[in-house]
Amino acid sequence: MLEPVPGEPAAVADCGPERALVVADYHAGLEVGLRSEGVEIRSRAEERREGLLELLSRTGADRVVFLGDVGDGIGEPTGAERIELRELLAAVTDRVSATVTKGNHDGDLSAVTDRFAGVEVTDGPGTRLGDVGFCHGHTWPDDEVLAAPTVCTAHEHPQVALEDSVGGRRTERAWLRGRLDPGGFPDYDRVGDRLVVCPAFNDLSGGAHVNEADGFLSPFLPAGLADGEAYLLDGTRLGPYRTV
Repeated sequence: MLEPVPGEPAAVADCGPERALVVADYHAGLEVGLRSEGVEIRSRAEERREGLLELLSRTGADRVVFLGDVGDGIGEPTGAERIELRELLAAVTDRVSATVTKGNHDGDLSAVTDRFAGVEVTDGPGTRLGDVGFCHGHTWPDDEVLAAPTVCTAHEHPQVALEDSVGGRRTERAWLRGRLDPGGFPDYDRVGDRLVVCPAFNDLSGGAHVNEADGFLSPFLPAGLADGEAYLLDGTRLGPYRTV
């Protein structure tokens, strides 16, 4: 249903008649916010865009699904963020269609997306394409999204903190995968089989060390994820995320 692209913070979903490239937490314009906090960093907008386009070419996907937080600002995108979003969506829709499931950072994203006929925008509860349900994860999913056999969500920017034998420490982005636990969704009549929490596409966006604390932001995590395991971007299986 949904297979990570080896070595990349992206996956390909089999959505029936289409194959979708899935990317989460793109956070266009993030560098603007970092500079406002005193972090001097150049824009990586071009590298992000070219990286995504290379993945489109490599995977041969028919659609891009942006799993929320395409932008970084909360309100209407302006300045460098708006320019990056326009250039990104123009480049993507020149090749394929795009679906955006809005995240908590996408409040007035329509100010940019409305000019692109090839972009479909859905609200926070998400959308279902074939046997895969997509939602950003900052709010409760739509009934049909949760009933899909595979549910794909984001918002958490999951990472794992790893230590070597001499005490060296590094942080790696990770996928979380496990069974959907109906106990985490008490107000729903049906739930699917599998839940996948995607890593952030933007490597500057930080995240939560899921093996050190339950610092989840989603209203349905961690309760909705049973037997959750962590995987590195290169496919390395780390086992239960709590005990990595």
